[in-house]
Amino acid sequence: MRRNGRTQEAIEYAEKACQYLPNDYTFQILKYLTVPTIYNTPEEILLYRQRYSQGLQNLIAQTCLQTIEDKQNALSGISRLTNFYLSYQAQNDVDLQRQYGKLVYEIMSANFPQWIVPLSMPKLEPHQKIRIGYASHYLHSYSGTLWLTGWLKYCNHNNFEIYCYYTGNEPDAITDKFREYSDCFYHIPYNLSAVCEQIIADKLHILVYPEIGMNPQSMLMGALRLAPVQCVAWGHPVTTGLSTIDYFLSSELMEAENAQEHYSEKLIRLPNIGVSYPKPYIPPVLKNRDEFGLSDNDILYLCCQAPFKYLPQYDFIFAEIASRVPQAKFIFLRGTLLQERLKKAFGALGLKFEDYCVFLNIPERLDYLMINLLSDIYLDTFTWSGGNTTLEAIACNLPIVTCPGEFMRGRHSDSFLKMLGVTDTIAQNEAEYIEIAVKLGQNPAWRRDISERISQRHDQLFDDKVCVAGLEAFYRQVVVELSS
Repeated sequence: MRRNGRTQEAIEYAEKACQYLPNDYTFQILKYLTVPTIYNTPEEILLYRQRYSQGLQNLIAQTCLQTIEDKQNALSGISRLTNFYLSYQAQNDVDLQRQYGKLVYEIMSANFPQWIVPLSMPKLEPHQKIRIGYASHYLHSYSGTLWLTGWLKYCNHNNFEIYCYYTGNEPDAITDKFREYSDCFYHIPYNLSAVCEQIIADKLHILVYPEIGMNPQSMLMGALRLAPVQCVAWGHPVTTGLSTIDYFLSSELMEAENAQEHYSEKLIRLPNIGVSYPKPYIPPVLKNRDEFGLSDNDILYLCCQAPFKYLPQYDFIFAEIASRVPQAKFIFLRGTLLQERLKKAFGALGLKFEDYCVFLNIPERLDYLMINLLSDIYLDTFTWSGGNTTLEAIACNLPIVTCPGEFMRGRHSDSFLKMLGVTDTIAQNEAEYIEIAVKLGQNPAWRRDISERISQRHDQLFDDKVCVAGLEAFYRQVVVELSS
């Protein structure tokens, strides 16, 4: 129900399930913490946020961890779900995340008291390597961890020993890369106890989670103390709220001055974008627009983000661009849930959204890259910008229109363009965003100039080794401080 935009019905079913199965913690979480994937109005965001906040209080108050059965029920519930969609409301989530993180910590403490004890830093002998572990459900081709291959590839193996713990089970060619770049690679799918035992046995100096918040098991592991120092990186660019995660590894280009206020962890601003993203392979143009039902006369604006990144307060922007670029076509790759909202936004300007909005289903990666290569302009989302999608669009030399938000999750594309030194299409507000998008649509010479400059500067962005040196300097400093 929630996935199909029928949030209220989803909540009603969860409430009904709680009546029939009062001891099932999964349905309690669904009853109290369900938020929409898509919002119809800005007011709805505030209403659901208030509901979540109150629901979290109720859930905490009703969580009982007295008996073995209580503990196991609570563990089963948090093992199935994350609060992933909360952070798409474009608010500072640190207080709510701290409350949720404390709840997860208490459930994990009740079930695994042996793994919440503080660990002392293993003494570093002269010429001994620092042991760094990376644990993730996603050590395969996945947007939240693809960049991690760069950290491992350019690691100084004279000083560091790399341990990878793959807890998912979709191995592919990228998994082979993780295996190749590791000193020890463990594939331990869907077995929390086994992977925790292995990490403890390896006596790591530092354990890093590339992301916490997209997969339940990573959140549960993060709530334990499996290494003396525990870090999270920005594979899911939101604070964990966990007292057991010491550092958030971010980017100096992505964080605002007051950014520490957004994190429960200590914020570490690594050089540049903080990650070493491998340059994507981009094939030659093998298809034409005709094959996707598009015309050569169209100005194609690529809108390729997941639908939950599009907030209703920005729908008017598409209609404003269309009113000034009559041949505009907005290519949504996953946006059918947005149709009702777009209909309203275009209707407000006397336009039919069907004349401008195209909804394509592109299951194949080759076709996805073809759409990038055939498009004219990439429109970034407000408040939560593209990550992988923007980097791939840059690899296709597509001009990027972006407007940095308040939080790091809304500043990815901004930082990529700054690293490239192609900043002409960064807007400071909504009006400027529209102006830039319209100018790109009307001025093919300017489009070509931006595209050409992007193509000449890929090496300034991809496979960045400076951030890896910064990361390793941080690792050394932390280990020396705690082992001396």
